[in-house]
Amino acid sequence: MKLGWLSDLHLNFLVASERRRFIEELAEREADAWLLSGDLGEAPTLVAYLEELASLLPVPLYFVLGNHDFYRGSIAGVTEEVVSLSRTRDGLVWLNAAEPQFLTPDLALVGDDGWGDARLGDPLGSLVMFNDFFLIQELTGHQRPELIRRLKLLGDESARRLGPKLDKAAEQCRNVVVVTHVPPFEGACWHEGSTSSEGWLPWLTCDAVGRTILDVAGRHSATRFLVLCGHTHSPGRYTPAPNVLVHTAGASYGDPTVQAFVEFDGRAIRLSV
Repeated sequence: MKLGWLSDLHLNFLVASERRRFIEELAEREADAWLLSGDLGEAPTLVAYLEELASLLPVPLYFVLGNHDFYRGSIAGVTEEVVSLSRTRDGLVWLNAAEPQFLTPDLALVGDDGWGDARLGDPLGSLVMFNDFFLIQELTGHQRPELIRRLKLLGDESARRLGPKLDKAAEQCRNVVVVTHVPPFEGACWHEGSTSSEGWLPWLTCDAVGRTILDVAGRHSATRFLVLCGHTHSPGRYTPAPNVLVHTAGASYGDPTVQAFVEFDGRAIRLSV
């Protein structure tokens, strides 16, 4: 089983011909499926990009959404559109709305978007004015305490969706791949080789999802969990528990790339470029 991993493609920074050429190049790569850990485009273009990917890629695309995918729109509106699309379009699986995907008898795939849930770092003292606060309908026009409350709720919702699926996957498989957009641990929130600062951490980490992963991993110590995330645009690797490994994707606007290939030989997972 060979899975290609994509993250933070930001296809809206490409013209149509560049976008099509990139997707056609993906179609030529050897992969049984593609994993996308968020930030494909923005709300007005998201569905069109997903449909373009589905039409040009000959294998399934398992995806979560990132914060940019809700820009210039609303969480509720994008959710409705993507649920509808994934129900009617073969080859597109939004992991938020899907049960665990059992790719082989001992390899499962689960995922959820995650949100910067304002639990780590210093959310009240942060001077960072994140674009989410101005470009996502549900997050605009709020004073900091109300914004923090809303972000915590979003993080909690993500963790509640993910937890039961993680448990179900770990009960049946000894290898579980978890796809999320927002790094679920401070140690996985990379910025140019170091952990992000106290001012950025609240908006770049999802503590609720991280706690859920560690809880499930602690109860299934024989299962190995590979977590794939993005969001920070800085690559790194972090091990928060003996059976949990987190890879954070690097990215550059206007230069989408394949992060890695996740290969499973029936016994162990390895990442290759």
